[in-house]
Amino acid sequence: MKDRNGLTEEEFLKQYNPDKYPKPSLTADIVVFAKDHDKLQILLVKRGGHPFIGHYATPGGFANKNEPLEKTAARELAEETGVTGLPLQLLGVYSKPGRDPRGWVVSCAYMAVIDKNKVHVKAGDDAAEAKWFTVTKAHALICGDETLSLSDLAFDHQDIVGDALAKIGY
Repeated sequence: MKDRNGLTEEEFLKQYNPDKYPKPSLTADIVVFAKDHDKLQILLVKRGGHPFIGHYATPGGFANKNEPLEKTAARELAEETGVTGLPLQLLGVYSKPGRDPRGWVVSCAYMAVIDKNKVHVKAGDDAAEAKWFTVTKAHALICGDETLSLSDLAFDHQDIVGDALAKIGY
């Protein structure tokens, strides 16, 4: 079959310039919740590098070339928290301009609600810390003496976590 320029798909692809359109970087972000009796907890990592060094974020990171984003999510979760084998569910796609100061970055966010007692969390890769925060009904995040609001999270993770909380009705 030929297109309106008289080209077959093979001919079209031979002359196609993939640099014609700018490309974003792709990332995956993962929201992991655990229910502990009547408490809801969220797994967060403290960023060990720029940007947002020292801020908490959901685990996540950049996709490798030709890596499906589902695998990126599982890999990044394992690298940053040591957690593996979770049933990750697509939460949404986040592409607001300026969401990442490094440039045009589009993220697919995934989520899971798990039994916290079945995982062992250990910070790794570029995460300085990985720990559980209790989520209050007012959406404060509390771990020991630390209290965060969603707006304290790095990047646009306030939006991602807010959407995940809405999805589970919290």
